[in-house]
Amino acid sequence: MYLSKKGGKLEYTRMLKLKRTFDLHRDVVCDLRKKEASVCRVKEYSGEVDTRILNIECDGGILYSWKGATGTTRIGKYAPRTKQNKLLYTFDKQVCVSSCSLNKEETLLAVSLAQNKGEVDGLKPVSKCLTLLIEIHPINNTKVLKAVDCRVKVQFLHQEETDRRSVLESHLLLLTEDGYVDLYHILLTRQEGYRVVMAYPERLTRTAERIAEDFCWVQWDGYTQRLYYVTHKGKFLLRCVQFYPNHYCETVLELPLEMPANSFPAVKFVNLGFDHYHTEKPEQELVKMEVFTDRIGSMCICYNHPLNKNSKEVVYTLALVHKGCSKTFHVSLGSVEMPERSAQLHPLFIPIGYYIVVYVEGHFLHLINTRQQEMLCHSLFLSGHDVDLGVQCRAVDVMVMHSEEKASVSLLELSSGRVHSAELSAAHLLQILRADKAFKCPDCEPDPERLAALHCLLVYMGNDPNLELKIIEWLCDGVSTFQSFDHIQEFILASLYRICYEKSLNLDKILPYSCVFDKKDIPKSLLVIPGVTCFTELHTETIFNIKASSLVGFWSELQWNTERTKYLEAVPNPRYRTSHVQAEWDRLLKSNRRLSSHTNHIEENTKKVLSMVDTWSLDKKLVPLFQEEDPQQRALIGLTVDKLRDHLNRHLPRLGKKKIDSLVVNYVAKLLELIRHMLETVWLKYKLDPRALSLSQRGSAAEWSVFHFMFRILEAAVGLCLPLPPGFHTLLAVLAVRCLPRHSFLQYIDHKLLQLTETFVARLMTDLDNSDDNEKMKFSILKRLPQPMKRTIVHMWDHPVTSASISKDYVHTLLEKYSTTKGFALSGRERPGFRPEFLPLTYLAKMLSDIEEQGTNPFEEQENVDTRFVEETALKQTFILLGFEEK
Repeated sequence: MYLSKKGGKLEYTRMLKLKRTFDLHRDVVCDLRKKEASVCRVKEYSGEVDTRILNIECDGGILYSWKGATGTTRIGKYAPRTKQNKLLYTFDKQVCVSSCSLNKEETLLAVSLAQNKGEVDGLKPVSKCLTLLIEIHPINNTKVLKAVDCRVKVQFLHQEETDRRSVLESHLLLLTEDGYVDLYHILLTRQEGYRVVMAYPERLTRTAERIAEDFCWVQWDGYTQRLYYVTHKGKFLLRCVQFYPNHYCETVLELPLEMPANSFPAVKFVNLGFDHYHTEKPEQELVKMEVFTDRIGSMCICYNHPLNKNSKEVVYTLALVHKGCSKTFHVSLGSVEMPERSAQLHPLFIPIGYYIVVYVEGHFLHLINTRQQEMLCHSLFLSGHDVDLGVQCRAVDVMVMHSEEKASVSLLELSSGRVHSAELSAAHLLQILRADKAFKCPDCEPDPERLAALHCLLVYMGNDPNLELKIIEWLCDGVSTFQSFDHIQEFILASLYRICYEKSLNLDKILPYSCVFDKKDIPKSLLVIPGVTCFTELHTETIFNIKASSLVGFWSELQWNTERTKYLEAVPNPRYRTSHVQAEWDRLLKSNRRLSSHTNHIEENTKKVLSMVDTWSLDKKLVPLFQEEDPQQRALIGLTVDKLRDHLNRHLPRLGKKKIDSLVVNYVAKLLELIRHMLETVWLKYKLDPRALSLSQRGSAAEWSVFHFMFRILEAAVGLCLPLPPGFHTLLAVLAVRCLPRHSFLQYIDHKLLQLTETFVARLMTDLDNSDDNEKMKFSILKRLPQPMKRTIVHMWDHPVTSASISKDYVHTLLEKYSTTKGFALSGRERPGFRPEFLPLTYLAKMLSDIEEQGTNPFEEQENVDTRFVEETALKQTFILLGFEEK
C-alpha cells in the first residue's frame, strides 16, 4: 500500500476516486418527510420512512418504494437531471415489491410482488410472486401478467425512437426463476387526448414471445439493450440477444465457457433491479459473473471460481472476447482462516474504461489492462489489508452499474442507498511513481508497479496537459540506480500510442505501446507478480451470427477484432518495432550516393510531418528547435514515416490508405512535439535563459541537470531509432561544451555520444576567441569533422592555419581540374600586386592566375578565395615560420 506525505503526516491514498452522485436520504427521504408531514397535517414528520431502491433505468432514473404514515406502499421516481421526485403509484395496502420497471414514456409500470404463500385470500391460494402491469397515465387499469411460485423480474425495453410514431407501444421483458424469458409487446392507445391505456389487454399473455429458456444466469444491459444468458447442457454456453429500435431481436453471439459444473446452484439475476426480500448470503453465491463491453468493440466476461476449502487462493477468469483468449488468475492469500474466507473472498468486478478492477476486500486490488494484456507488468496489482475502495459498506453490498454509452461506472451502496461515480485516481498513480522504499512495502518490486502506473497515466488518462507535465517532472527527478525499463522510452511510446489507440483495437498488436517488447532479455521482475499466477487459453469456438442483417456497429467491430486477432496471432512479428528502421538507416548513413527518387520521397514525408508540427511563433518558444535543416534528422523522420506506413497498410488495411497516412504523419509529428515539450518543461523547471546558449561561459548546476536529461532523451531515442527534432543535437552539443571538461567533451564525440552539426561547429568557430585553449578545442574539432563539412567550416574561422588549408584546397582543386594534360601557356605580362623578388611564389601565382582565366574559380562563392588570397596566405605563413610575425 502506498503512502503520501501531507503536512509531515503519512496518509493512505486510494486507487479509485469516488464522487457521490446520489444519496437516498438526502435526495429522496428528506423530500418524502415533507410530503408525509403534509399528509398528516403536521409541521414535521418524525415517523420512519422505509425507503428502498428498486431499480435504476438506463436514463439514470431511480425507482424506489416507501411505506409512509398511511400504511400503504408507494412507488416513486427520482430524476437525476432535474433532481425532482415524482409519485408513480400508490397501492391500497402494504406490499413487498421485489421487482419494478417503468416504460420510457412513463405511462406503464410493471411490478413483481413477493407474497407469503401460506396466506389465503378468501378461498384462493396466494402464489409466491404476483406480476402486474399498471396504467399510470393516469392511474387506471391493472393487468395480472404472472402468478407463479418463483421469483419474476420485469424490465421494459428503452429503445431509441423510430419514425413509427403512429402506433404507441411498449415492450416488456419478463424473466423468471424457472429459467425462461418472455417478451411482451404492449399496444397502447390514447383516449380523450391524454389518457394512455392498453389496447386489447386480454391478448397480452397469448402474444408473449419466448426469447430464452433453460438459463442459469442472466444479465441485462439497459444502455445497449442487450440480454446475456448462460445455459448449461453438458457445458456452459453464453449467448447474447440484441434488441433493436424496430423491436426486432436476435441472438448475435455464442461463446462456450469453461466453468465448474456447480457454478450456479440457483438462477442468478444481474442488473435487473434490487430484490430486498430475497438476498443470497455471500457464502451461498458460489460464482459472481458479469459481462462488460466497450463501444470500440471489446467484450470482457468476468467471473470467479468457486472457493476450494483446501486451497488458500482466489481464482478468477477474464474472457477477453475481442482478444480471442481467456486469462485465469490464481492469487495466493497466504494464511487466511476458513470462516473469513468463505464470507469475504468474493471478488468485485468494476469496469473503468478498458481496465477491469478486481477487488477482494481486505486482500488485494488488481487493475487489469484488457487491451495490453500480453504481459502482467501492464496491469497493476496492489495487496495488503489497507487496500480500500473508499465505500462505507462491505464489498458484497456494493452493486456495479456500468454505462457503455457514457463510458462511466457507478457504485451503489445497497445498505445506505448512496451512488458514487468511480474513476481511477491520477493522484494515487502518481504516488506510485514517486513512492520511496521508505514509504512502501519492502517486499514490493517497484518497477512492475511503476510501469503499470505510468502506462495507465499516459495511455488511459494522458489527455490532461497538467498530468503530462507532472509525469515529465517525475522523469526529470526520478533517476534510480536500477531500472528494468527505460522510463523515457516508455513515456515516448505510450504517449504516441495514446493518439491513435481508439481508432482500432487491433493497433494493440501492430503498434508499439511499450519499450519492453524491444528488449532481448526481459527482466524477470516484469514477467512475474509475487503470489499471482496467470494462465492464458485461446478461444476457438466464438460464434457470431454472421447471417444477422443487423451485424453492424458494435457487433461488426467485435467480429472484426476477433478475426483480425486470429490473423495477427498467426503472422510472425506483426508489431511494428522501431528497430525495423535501424538497418536501412545504417545503410543510408554509410552510403555516399542515394537514389534521388528515394531521397525525394523521404523528403516529401519529412515536409508533411514538419508542416504538422507547431512551428508558429518560434521566437516565443523557450528552446531553439526546428530552426535549422539538420539533414540527418530530416532523413530519419521521412524514413520512419515510410516504414510505419508500409507496416500499417500491410496489417491493417481496413483503416484505408488516407487514414493510415494521416495517422502516421500525426504519429511522427507528435513524437517531435513530445520531445520539444519535454525540453521546454525541463527548461522552465531549472529557469534557464538565453545565456545558457552562449559558448563563452561555463555551465551552472541547473544547466548540467538539463544536459543530463537531454542526454537521457538522446539515449532513449537512439535505442529505439527514433528521429529527434532538428536542432536537438546542436542544443545538446552547446550544453555539453558548457558543462563538460574539454577532454570529456571530445571523448563524447569520439564515442559518438555527441553529434557535431554544422550549425554548432560554425558557432564554435565564430563565438570563441583564439586563446590557446580555444585554439586547441577548435583544432580538435576540425580533425573530427567529415571532409565535406570541414571544407565549409574552415571558411568561418579567421586563422592562419585555416587560411593555409583553404589555399591548399584551392590550389589542389584548381590544378586537378586544369591538369597539364589539357595544356596551357603562361602569359608574359606582369600583374599588379605580384612580387617579382620572390620568384617561386610569383611563378605559382602567375600559373594560377592564367588557369583562372581559362575556367571558373571553384571557390569564388566562398569569400572570394582566389590567387591573390593564396599569395597573401603563403607570404604570411612564411613570415610566421621565419619569426617575423606572430599568429
